[in-house]
Amino acid sequence: MSGKKPGMDRTTLSALAEPNRMDIVELLRDGPLTVGEIAGRLGLRQPQVSKHLKVLSDSGILEGKADANRRIYKLRPEPFEALDSWVKSFRRSMEERFDHLEAYLRELQNKDPSSF
Repeated sequence: MSGKKPGMDRTTLSALAEPNRMDIVELLRDGPLTVGEIAGRLGLRQPQVSKHLKVLSDSGILEGKADANRRIYKLRPEPFEALDSWVKSFRRSMEERFDHLEAYLRELQNKDPSSF
């Protein structure tokens, strides 16, 4: 067993780690775009954008759909839902730690109120 927790796929983080791919994802937050639109807005060449779109598609972040002689790309929600769930698990863990710290500090203060 690898010890990997369910729900978080490292390929999502790996794909998003590259700045141009993150910029593409940011653009697609507002809705689907064609390769040409993405290239134009980011000031990149279409072949460069196509390579990034392939990585993002292969990792499951995007889906592309043919529309006549162009391809339209949009974000898939599932990788972001998994990422959100993963981040929330850290938030819960940190909140529990802060709760324990707060209880501990209260306990110390009750023992020696002059120390605070």
